[in-house]
Amino acid sequence: MGGPATVPDRYDAIVGGGGPTGMMLAAELRLHGVSVLVLERDAEPTEAVRALGLQPRSIELLDARGMLERFLEHGTPYPGAVGSFAGLTGPRPLRLDSAHAYLLGIPQPVTDRLLTERAAELGAEIRRGAELVGFAQDDDGVTVDLADGERLRASWLIGADGGRSRVRTLLGVGFPGEAAATEWLLGEVEVTASAEEIATVGAEVRKTHRGFGIGPAGDGRYRAVVPAASVAEDRSVLPTLEEFRTQLRAFAGTDFGVHSPRSLSRFTDATRLAERYRVGRVLLAGDAAHVHPPLGGQGLNLGIQDAVNLGWKLAAEIAGTAPKGLLDTYFTERHAVADDVLTLTRAQSVLIAAEPGPQAVRRVVEDLLSFDDVARFLAERISGTGIRYDVDGAGDGNAPELVGRRLRDIPLAGGGRLYEHLRTGRGLLLDPSGALSVTGWEDRVDLLVARSDELDASAILVRPDGHVVWIGSDQAGLEERLRRWFGEAE
Repeated sequence: MGGPATVPDRYDAIVGGGGPTGMMLAAELRLHGVSVLVLERDAEPTEAVRALGLQPRSIELLDARGMLERFLEHGTPYPGAVGSFAGLTGPRPLRLDSAHAYLLGIPQPVTDRLLTERAAELGAEIRRGAELVGFAQDDDGVTVDLADGERLRASWLIGADGGRSRVRTLLGVGFPGEAAATEWLLGEVEVTASAEEIATVGAEVRKTHRGFGIGPAGDGRYRAVVPAASVAEDRSVLPTLEEFRTQLRAFAGTDFGVHSPRSLSRFTDATRLAERYRVGRVLLAGDAAHVHPPLGGQGLNLGIQDAVNLGWKLAAEIAGTAPKGLLDTYFTERHAVADDVLTLTRAQSVLIAAEPGPQAVRRVVEDLLSFDDVARFLAERISGTGIRYDVDGAGDGNAPELVGRRLRDIPLAGGGRLYEHLRTGRGLLLDPSGALSVTGWEDRVDLLVARSDELDASAILVRPDGHVVWIGSDQAGLEERLRRWFGEAE
């Protein structure tokens, strides 16, 4: 496309999209010294609330990167909401295997701001009001064209530009699935109705319309969600306050006197999954790779976890240390996770429908959740703590069931916690014996000689994203795993 004839000095990576996925990825890449430019089309941050909180696995990742305290300052933990499936939970408190067994209620604009601050602190260049309109790739890199005619150059381009991703469209990647059949309106507003009236009417409406909800959002405001009259032709156009009032009256018989909206937005039940996450030097992440209804609070969390899985792998590819096929594991691992999330959201969409058939299924699921194993199984899938990657090998250790899973945070004998040693974004060998060595990989893997009373296992090799790739006590076996995930020794 058009632009100046010359191209300025290149970046290692350009990230198209400045939402939570893009900013988390930029921060992850900067941990490894990768030069990063984030391009965000919107000139100013949006106040639209598209996500309401963080799941335990995302909270763990923020903790592992030293960011959790700043999120806790702005959020509210909800332990009882962990594992909610279409609004259903088991009758007993769930004991999730995590130091962060709670949902963290925090509006997406706050999450966006905190992640942007983190990326900037680490040295990412961020341009707002910069719209990517085209790109062309070759064996050496990617040339990116902006709407103002500027042309940029990078070794890699990552499309993190949302469900209507221009990067994915220009890349020609298929996005099969189901088009939107239902739309909801979401608003953060002030009200004139009393808290008692809102609670009473809201509870009554939800008996027959589980797609409806209204409750306090802090600062004297309320957050309300209500089905729209139809699916908008252009979902990027925000709903009006009058449209919002009309739908509230249609479902609740009152609009609760809503006024002074802080944000109004719309979302749908469109469900799609990209056929590929990579074509040459261009990759997809977050909503650019998968879209689905927000049931279970999965979307933003899925994107953050995509970013942490991709960041260290792409950084290794850029540095020239990545073993063969490492970058391709981003697709094989995360596509499978997204496919499972789409299954979960489709199932929950059925369970909130008002027809007799779905409601009968809902009652059956509610009965099943009285079994602790069922409740835990669903909670681990929704929270992200149950993800297990196929990492091809277990070692000779005494806890093979951990291989492929993330290692939860644990206290260490002598003080401190495991996650405090993952702040660098590097791999970690936790060796209680002190007999093993990472010589030759010290630039990519840290050695921690420590034990924990909560972990009965041999030495454990952990990837930068917190997943275990080896447990054992044999140096030769360890080195084979180090080569597999971190490349050849220096």
